[in-house]
Amino acid sequence: MKLKNICAVLLIVFAFSISPSFAADNSAHEQKTCPVMGGKINKDIYADYEGKRVYFCCDACISPFKKDPAKYITKLEGEGVVLETVPTGDAHHDHEHDHEKKPSTGN
Repeated sequence: MKLKNICAVLLIVFAFSISPSFAADNSAHEQKTCPVMGGKINKDIYADYEGKRVYFCCDACISPFKKDPAKYITKLEGEGVVLETVPTGDAHHDHEHDHEKKPSTGN
């Protein structure tokens, strides 16, 4: 019985290792998922850190990101995500801002 279990486990491991659908895609691409919860990003919800813009799926994800932004940026970049550069629209501001943009409430 143990031999059958071992064979089953080895077969599963082998299937995952050769299947391209399970392989990590480390090619460079834009951010599509939230680094905190993994949901689809909302480009109206973001935080800027050290010149990089990180998008989130919801407002609740901003707080965990702000506690350890390097952790989440490293995670995204390790997945091949190329983060957007913070737009520089004002020549008088050459320092970093850590802020978030939230969708309007419609008021």
